[in-house]
Amino acid sequence: MTRIIMHGCNGKMGQVISKIVEEDNDASIVAGIDISDHIDNPYPVFTDINTLDVEGDVIIDFSTAKAVPSLIDYAKSRKIPVVLCTTGLNDEQINLVNEASKEIAILLSANMSLGVNLILNLVKKAAQTLTSANFDIEIIEKHHNQKIDAPSGTALAIADSINASLNNEYSYTYDRSKERVKRDSKEIGIHAVRGGTIVGEHSIIFAGKDEIVELNHSALSKDIFAVGAVNAAKFLSQKSEGMYDMQNVIEGN
Repeated sequence: MTRIIMHGCNGKMGQVISKIVEEDNDASIVAGIDISDHIDNPYPVFTDINTLDVEGDVIIDFSTAKAVPSLIDYAKSRKIPVVLCTTGLNDEQINLVNEASKEIAILLSANMSLGVNLILNLVKKAAQTLTSANFDIEIIEKHHNQKIDAPSGTALAIADSINASLNNEYSYTYDRSKERVKRDSKEIGIHAVRGGTIVGEHSIIFAGKDEIVELNHSALSKDIFAVGAVNAAKFLSQKSEGMYDMQNVIEGN
């Protein structure tokens, strides 16, 4: 039985994960952490992480970027692995996470879904094949109107996956309204849409002369992210240190 501490338990994803775990015979949530305690959960909830006194095997984090440093400090002090699902981390926070992975196991993923992680592999092959024929690359992501960060962490992960396969020669363009110039051949356009209750949609467009190749992923519910996070927690609870991602979970190493 994997004992999970849910960081951000009263947020939308925290509640989805709570319901998923209730039906999982191999995992349980033993405590939650959230600045809001207005929801009645079947486990104790702490508004201050430093007062948490419940033993757990792993922490799942779906909170906000500003809450990550205190989470990492706590996890290091207790030697607890962290499945870090919060997006919008700045360079300083990412450096903090990377340093912490030398002491504890951390799984950092912008998206926990199996389909998205397949897309991360598919775009590499597409980019290598199509950019040699002068195809341009554009990424469009759509999310609900409550999402704070833009572009999404998944869109950036897709762009990074493409760029890594192209020797990191491409730059990212987020806004074309500031400069009236032609599109550079070695750039990746990344565009964010926010509206309604869109769970998450990502389109990767490879546009060439007289043809377009497009890869798409649509999330129809948040359950896909919750299932991925719980599977990641079970995987990471057996690790003592190092940086991991969903590819490690999928491959089991």
